[in-house]
Amino acid sequence: MEIIAFAAAIASLTGIGAAMGMSHATSKAVESIARQPEASGKISSSLMFGLIMMETCAIYGLFVAILLIGKIA
Repeated sequence: MEIIAFAAAIASLTGIGAAMGMSHATSKAVESIARQPEASGKISSSLMFGLIMMETCAIYGLFVAILLIGKIA
C-alpha cells in the first residue's frame, strides 16, 4: 500500500515538470517574437502545439495518480 501511495506522489509530480516546461517554452517564444516580430504567427502556432502536448502529459499524470489513489481506498 505504501508503494502505491509513493507511485501516486511521483505521478502527480508530472504537473511540476509540465509547468516548468511550459514557462520555459513561453519565455523563449516571447524572446523570439521580440527579436523577430514578423514571425510571430509561426512562433505562436508552434508554441501552442508544444503547450498542448505538455498539458496532455500533465493531465495523464494526474489521471494515473487519481487511479492509484482509488486503488488504495
